[in-house]
Amino acid sequence: LHIFNLIRNNDAAAAAENGYNAFVVAGGETSGAVVKALGATQMSIGPEIATGVPWVRSGNHWMALKSGNFGDECFFDKAQDMLAAKGNPA
Repeated sequence: LHIFNLIRNNDAAAAAENGYNAFVVAGGETSGAVVKALGATQMSIGPEIATGVPWVRSGNHWMALKSGNFGDECFFDKAQDMLAAKGNPA
């Protein structure tokens, strides 16, 4: 599993095509665009990264979809640590 920092929402589909399957996304509109680009229509709730922000899974894709003021300054580090610890957030 890899974390891929997204700059443009079109990068999500390209990243998935190149073997990336874990995405940490900030911003409500960007999160929606990534979900759409990955073709996610159903999600399973995974472990919580921060209050109100769980990992979600759709198919083979894991996503951390952070919007607004959720999480703290350690959010991105914690999300990455969860992946590094077990190879996936579950």
